Amino acid sequence: MTTRHVATRDERTSFSAALKAATWRDHEAAESSPFMDALLEGDVTREGYAALLAQQLYAYRIIEDAAATMADDPVAGGFVADELHRVPSLERDLAALLGGGWEERISPSAATEAYCDRLREVCATWAGGFVAHHYTRYMGDLSGGQFIGRVVRRVLEIDEHSGAAFYHFERIGDVKAFKDAYRDRLDAAPWDLDERGRIIDEIRLAYRHNVAVLASMEPVPG
Repeated sequence: MTTRHVATRDERTSFSAALKAATWRDHEAAESSPFMDALLEGDVTREGYAALLAQQLYAYRIIEDAAATMADDPVAGGFVADELHRVPSLERDLAALLGGGWEERISPSAATEAYCDRLREVCATWAGGFVAHHYTRYMGDLSGGQFIGRVVRRVLEIDEHSGAAFYHFERIGDVKAFKDAYRDRLDAAPWDLDERGRIIDEIRLAYRHNVAVLASMEPVPG
């Protein structure tokens, strides 16, 4: 049973820091699955990597559809940025890795379906929920995801034109500045302590869903 996070008064001035601290263990769990370990050690084939991208695609389609709905929200709209969108990159990667007819060759795992159900439930109806999942995905892609991308490009001998577009944010020139601005928006958002606690809880749930998705995948020896 998960203990409900209770926001502290300090989170009024640095929600982004409190959020990171409260979810750090969940973040580490998502990065230390057997599949990710195998991927980073070079023990996953292109097909295995494509299987990971396929599961990601289902989630990003929902988040990016929700972004169109949330763009006019007075709070959530500030986090919507077209330069973050990953669906076109994921589709290019899958076409490069799997070839023609790739979409007929992929399907969501049960864990991915559960994750997508949660995304549908909250991302287009609750600003805080949208931001929670938006933060989990994109800030992760711009942080640890950049290291993963470098490993994948080296080990699988691919680049952004042949299967590694997912981690290549060509429209973001200064990643650090972008992330800093994102954290500033989190700190400035007019959420009270209870709402901040709910958002942290949702981020922790997002990490658990991601752990489940990764756990459903078997490393494919290279």
